Amino acid sequence: MRSLGARLALLLLTAIVLVVISSSFVASLVMRGPRPDMTIDGTARQLAVLATFAEKDRAMAESAGLIVAPMPAGGPTDEELSHFLTEALLRISGMREAIISRQSTGGLIASLKLSDGNWLVMPMGPHGPPPDGWKVLVGWLGLIIIGSVLVSIFAASKIMKPLRLLEQAVAAVNPDGTLPHIPESGPGEIRATAQALNGLSARVKAATESRMRLVAAAGHDLRTPMTRMRLRAEFIRDEDERRKWLADLEELDRIADSAIGLVREEISKDSLEQVRLDRIVEGIVTELKAIDMNVKSGDLEQATICAGPLAVTRALRNLLINAATHGQSATVTVTHLGNRAVVRIIDTGPGIPEDRLDQVFEPFFRIDIARQRSFPGAGLGMAIAREIVTRFEGEITVRNRQPRGLEQVVSFKSAEAKAAG
Repeated sequence: MRSLGARLALLLLTAIVLVVISSSFVASLVMRGPRPDMTIDGTARQLAVLATFAEKDRAMAESAGLIVAPMPAGGPTDEELSHFLTEALLRISGMREAIISRQSTGGLIASLKLSDGNWLVMPMGPHGPPPDGWKVLVGWLGLIIIGSVLVSIFAASKIMKPLRLLEQAVAAVNPDGTLPHIPESGPGEIRATAQALNGLSARVKAATESRMRLVAAAGHDLRTPMTRMRLRAEFIRDEDERRKWLADLEELDRIADSAIGLVREEISKDSLEQVRLDRIVEGIVTELKAIDMNVKSGDLEQATICAGPLAVTRALRNLLINAATHGQSATVTVTHLGNRAVVRIIDTGPGIPEDRLDQVFEPFFRIDIARQRSFPGAGLGMAIAREIVTRFEGEITVRNRQPRGLEQVVSFKSAEAKAAG
């Protein structure tokens, strides 16, 4: 019952059933017959006349079809109706003993005591609801509940349609934050929701493209003044001062290159193809070992994914370089976990403070700003890696190990699972 649709359906069902039951109860009060004490007088007059007739000429009364018996009719006595009839007879013809008994068939029989001690026995018309009325009421309520359930489910599905549209739109968000175009058709509420989502997607796309153009233009425009500064630095006579200038310029160059690289990854539309993840990892390990980085591979199970090979290579290379540089050493494995191919990178470094783990993928993130010059790089490697992994519907997480070290886990849906849907 946590579903909003189910709650709406239950609310509508409860409201409909309560309204119908209340209206049925009021209708039954209004339309039911009058109370027995209001209609018994007519019956009492008829019985009084017949009793008088039977007392005066019993033979003629019996020949006319009246029943005169030495005992009142059998069956359980209806005390309330008997009391009403006795009072009515007292008002009409004087004191007369009267008994109303109920028969097994549901009918009523009135017995009036005559002056000679015999009893005039006469059947009476029905008073009150029919004996099987409760069955009719139960059937009526059952039909109401069944109809209310169907109406409530239909109404709830209509009410939930815009919310389902929102849910589908959120699930279909592209890596760049935009939404696929939603058809603007159907009822007014659906069209309004679709128009709002399409407008939001257009504004997000425009803002994203503007930011990308700004970063790319800034990175590109920095190259000309940095080139001039590098030429001027070459004419500085003090060797130490010249090295500092060149080092700063080299760092600025790396930042500009990384910023442009991040923008390219965000707007890249690499075509998908079958990629052997284990071979990519093996090639990266060989490449980094050749430049004396402390990187080694563990178990490399065969794993095939659908992705862009160059982009995936770039992402995994960034993660391994990060582990080898900041974590002292890196060990990488490729395994299968269900229908996903998992790359796990473990280092032996100091790790990251727990309160800063959620910032590790932010651009230009540094654990310690004072140590920024100790390691090369612009602080965009992890951000670029996440951008690439997310683009290919992968997941990337980072967590500390005990007693020390960091674990980076990248997982992609395997090609077989993706083909199966």
